[in-house]
Amino acid sequence: MSSSKKTKAAEMAKAGAISVAMAALLVILSGADPLAASRMFFNGIFGNINGFGEVFVKATPLILTGLGCSVAFRTGFFNIGAEGQFYMGALASACVALYTDGLPGILRIVLSILAGFLFGGVWALIAAALKAKLGISEIIVTIMLNYIAMDILGIAVRTFLMDPAGSIPQSEKIPPSVTLLRFLKPTRVHMGIFIALAAVFLVWFLMEKTTAGYEFKVVGFNKRAAACSGISVGRSIILSAVLSGGLAGIAGCVEVLGVQKKLLEGISGGSGYTAILITLLASNHPVGVLVAAILFAALEVGANSMQRQMGIPSAIVNFLIGFVVLLILGRELLSRKKKGEVG
Repeated sequence: MSSSKKTKAAEMAKAGAISVAMAALLVILSGADPLAASRMFFNGIFGNINGFGEVFVKATPLILTGLGCSVAFRTGFFNIGAEGQFYMGALASACVALYTDGLPGILRIVLSILAGFLFGGVWALIAAALKAKLGISEIIVTIMLNYIAMDILGIAVRTFLMDPAGSIPQSEKIPPSVTLLRFLKPTRVHMGIFIALAAVFLVWFLMEKTTAGYEFKVVGFNKRAAACSGISVGRSIILSAVLSGGLAGIAGCVEVLGVQKKLLEGISGGSGYTAILITLLASNHPVGVLVAAILFAALEVGANSMQRQMGIPSAIVNFLIGFVVLLILGRELLSRKKKGEVG
């Protein structure tokens, strides 16, 4: 192992140790015994097959949205809009699944996934085009588009998509032939996890083995140098944004077809925002996104178990994730100051 990798591993171990100590302190402040809480935490994950399976159910949308953010961040396009792109993908896929009667189930699933990718990608394209052509901040645009997407979905489930047999703002059930197959019963694990794993490989291959991936990296490092080398900066930003939004849109599709089996408000559970933290933890690497998403999902499942059994707030997980991100960002800032990159 090289010295740089050893140093990075040591830093990650140190951050992990500090996070564990912080978790213990938060548990004590909640009035509980840290050892009993840790036993309940791991029992929630590994104590039964349902808890173990739930880790992968929760990790699936996080992997896809995290991959989307990582692709965009590689080009310096700070996509904060994965949440809105998730919603648009969910909306589009639900429409296709519900309004394509007469087609075989597998074809309707494929069309739903493509619709999710397309609508999520187009939603991200709006911000990318405004940045590439007019220089408008993508951070502001993508945040505003998040709220617009939520409102569009809210209108849809209250009007043309609302279940005529009910009074709750949600669509009717997706036909069983159009839902993603569940396995590892009686858990909720579905075929969407394999879609997420395939996306990890494809994004890794794109970023590490293709010319487009190389151009993304160059644009992200130095746009001026990229332009001087003949790379189209605008094209790279737009392409990465579309891929980013498309992956978030697929996450929305997978959640509709694999978990909820219908369209409803708040369907993302904040996956699009959590994806930003996961991408930062993973340093934009696809495999790192996979690992970070599974770890975050495991933390959430374990924390929910502690909350049910001991009354310890599950929000501790979000606090810890934010704390770890601050540690990482602080390390990066100190490293840049030592190199003279920050004044």
